[in-house]
Amino acid sequence: MSNNEMEKKVIESYQNDERMMILIYVQWCVNNEIDPVALYEEAYPGQSKNQTLQDMLELAVPKNESENIADQTVLNALQLFGNDDLAFAVQGEIEKRQPK
Repeated sequence: MSNNEMEKKVIESYQNDERMMILIYVQWCVNNEIDPVALYEEAYPGQSKNQTLQDMLELAVPKNESENIADQTVLNALQLFGNDDLAFAVQGEIEKRQPK
């Protein structure tokens, strides 16, 4: 395998992993009755529309058809890909539903 082919496979793998991370985020939002696009825009104001986010919205299932996604799972996935601002916004939503 040439370096170019290997590089292409690494990029494809990263993109697939990133899509999975976004799907986890979207499904977590659906499960918690949070608008994933609005929360994303809160975390990244002024950023252009995220096409992958739009694509993953189509793959999300209704809350009653989904497995539970633990809060820590979505936070870990976001932080793994350097989406710290979005992880911070998600943490804010988690704190809103916890009794004070």
